[in-house]
Amino acid sequence: MSTDQHEHPDAGPDGRVDGRPDVRPGRGSDTRQDRRGDVDYGDRNVTLDADEDRWAWRAKLRRNKATHLAYRIAVGVVGGIVTIGGLIMVPAPGPGWLVVFAGIAILASEFEFAQRLLAFGKRQLERWNRWLMAQPVWVRGLVGLATLAFVWLLFWGYFAWQGVPQFVPDWAAQWLQRLPGVD
Repeated sequence: MSTDQHEHPDAGPDGRVDGRPDVRPGRGSDTRQDRRGDVDYGDRNVTLDADEDRWAWRAKLRRNKATHLAYRIAVGVVGGIVTIGGLIMVPAPGPGWLVVFAGIAILASEFEFAQRLLAFGKRQLERWNRWLMAQPVWVRGLVGLATLAFVWLLFWGYFAWQGVPQFVPDWAAQWLQRLPGVD
């Protein structure tokens, strides 16, 4: 193992990090070809460049201005609708945050701002998971119970507001209708 203090801490014996070359300045190969898939956030573009794309079919779309514009509009509309739908679902019972992140991931396939937002969200989620896993079991249990109580409260609020949906089996509907405020 090398004692070079400037070497990337996760680099393997071949100087690669996660199977990719170490692309920091002065390290390994630093050509655009070797960095394919890495995004240069320093450029002035809002969207990804053709040589920053990992998928050949999308890179080909980006080389033609008309298809790039059409694809960018389609991704923006679909990603925006999914993200907004997820934000609407956040306070309601269901996978709201999951849908929000799915919408941002769709947007991130084309827009650099969404890639930065998605990377930020991933970092925060990893930070939360590391913190939670470092806590004693009883703290993790309390967090799990608090999450369960919050979800139950959301369901109860929805059922109190809208009533029990028709698709709920009769045995479950009878049980739910015994709760205070649910008809």
